[in-house]
Amino acid sequence: MNGEVIEAIRALAREKGIAKEVLFDAIEEALKSAYRRNFKRNAASAQNVRVSIDRDNGSVTVYARKIVVDSVLDDSQEISVDDARKIQSGYEPGDIVEIEVTPRDFGRVAAQTAKQVIMQRIREAERGNEYQTLAEKENEVLTAILERQEGRVFHVAIGQTDGVLEPTQQIPGEPYKVGMHMKVYVLDVTKTPRGPLVKVSRTHPWLVKRLFEMGVPEIQSGVVQIKSIAREPGNRTKIAVHAADAAIDPVGSCVGPRGTRIEGIVAELNNEKIDIIKWSSDPAEFIANALNPARVLNVFISESEKVCRVVVPDSQLSLAIGKEGQNARLAARLTGWRIDIKNQSQAEALMSGSTPDDGEDDEEAAAMLAAAYAAAGYHNP
Repeated sequence: MNGEVIEAIRALAREKGIAKEVLFDAIEEALKSAYRRNFKRNAASAQNVRVSIDRDNGSVTVYARKIVVDSVLDDSQEISVDDARKIQSGYEPGDIVEIEVTPRDFGRVAAQTAKQVIMQRIREAERGNEYQTLAEKENEVLTAILERQEGRVFHVAIGQTDGVLEPTQQIPGEPYKVGMHMKVYVLDVTKTPRGPLVKVSRTHPWLVKRLFEMGVPEIQSGVVQIKSIAREPGNRTKIAVHAADAAIDPVGSCVGPRGTRIEGIVAELNNEKIDIIKWSSDPAEFIANALNPARVLNVFISESEKVCRVVVPDSQLSLAIGKEGQNARLAARLTGWRIDIKNQSQAEALMSGSTPDDGEDDEEAAAMLAAAYAAAGYHNP
């Protein structure tokens, strides 16, 4: 080898953040294999060799390693005490003697081998650095380009890395087209022989959370906090926000001037509906807010059971429950409370002890509701 190879090793070490000795060690190991493959037909004698690269000028030396013995039985592995002391006095049985056996034209093989190892290490270093960079992006949102489809699985490009969008992570009904750009949530990054493999999602609730963090300066700065989020991908998301400073409107901050901030996020999510809810430390108030857009008359809670009874106007019951129960379901997941919604007529029937139209005859529920009304200043007529 020559000085150019040594300089290439140093440059690679600087650029890729690899220790020079790691590279030298790898090349020396590769040269041992090249020596055994090209210059030694005797496999036994080829095993005990050491290759050394001069770190300054790049010269390569091959040494045969033999053990010093009183009586030689295998001259490919052993050397007598007398012969060893001819090389250097002081050798004793059991010591290791190194004898130079560098082939005449080994320099050409060494240069080729070194280049191969360097290129391999460059690829490994790039993959390692890419993996490390992406591993740090787990639970974050990145931009991906849809490259191809294999069955129901879509492959996306994240920089130079392959990402996989599996069917369970695809927004129902969203049209996917090769070449489209989209934001994805990084679920997991794993090492493979071909480089890092990234599993991404378009359905994870934190995709919405991260999009708000990216698009709302007040959330980035911590002035507005996202307290909880509930999502049914492709349909609706509810997100609860809070500002410690009463002068700041957390909902307005997320909506943005003339709705520009939330419109951008809705467009990114294929027009998924997003309800921004004002969080409250008062469970009753938070639950009432979570059932938006329905108007809530009263909320009665049971702390021990984590259950609440919500009363809405008769005309608002279907709105509070939502299509196929979606609004109530998302509100329950957002708040962490089990929510039972009654319209005003049903609530009054429960209080009076009569049977409401829906056949409800839950005496315990009636007692709880009546007691809650009484505590709120209502009475049983």
